[in-house]
Amino acid sequence: MNPFVFRNLSYGVYVVSTVDNGVKKYTGCIANSVMQVTSAPATVAVSINHDNYTNKCIKESGIFAVSILGEKTRPKIIGTLGFRSGRDTDTFAQVSYEEIGGLPVIDKANGYILCKVENIMEAATHTVFLGTVVDGDILSDEPSMTYAYYHKVIKGKSPKNAPTYIEQADGIKATAKRVVYKCTVCGYIYEGETPFEDLPDDYKCPVCGAGKDKFIKLEV
Repeated sequence: MNPFVFRNLSYGVYVVSTVDNGVKKYTGCIANSVMQVTSAPATVAVSINHDNYTNKCIKESGIFAVSILGEKTRPKIIGTLGFRSGRDTDTFAQVSYEEIGGLPVIDKANGYILCKVENIMEAATHTVFLGTVVDGDILSDEPSMTYAYYHKVIKGKSPKNAPTYIEQADGIKATAKRVVYKCTVCGYIYEGETPFEDLPDDYKCPVCGAGKDKFIKLEV
């Protein structure tokens, strides 16, 4: 089977957020598997890895929000919520958001959907949460970021907990020895025309916003 066929399916890039009622803090993660299941009543399904702290918190709170990200979303949002765990970090202390209906919605998102969990299906590595929509609105007319855009234009990498993660696709590939610079936060490989050493000191990873000092030199 060719695993790349799944990238021809239509995916977006979203923040799925919820609340940890135990310590009274917001948490969330980047997701690409969100779909509308029915229109009346409006119902959506989201897929979250079993290992994600967000998974546990959705199960306990019974609620979640989906923030629909646009193509101009700041890299820090994806870096923080896609490659750092809310279990160890107060991720929403590092990104701008608005509280709507008791849940955090990413500031300047294209739109949001608030849901109450109605059903849960367990798969091998992920939980599929079925949620009845209780609120939602459009916040921007900016083009929404697709998963294809994230990979092809931003050159982003998939977190290992993503349902569409392909190890051989998201690792470093090379046919001859070469030197590359890899972001230690998100795995992005710098492939620009300007030598990495000549980049300005304030250079930021285009995927997660990490500084130049977070890159390591590798020979592959």
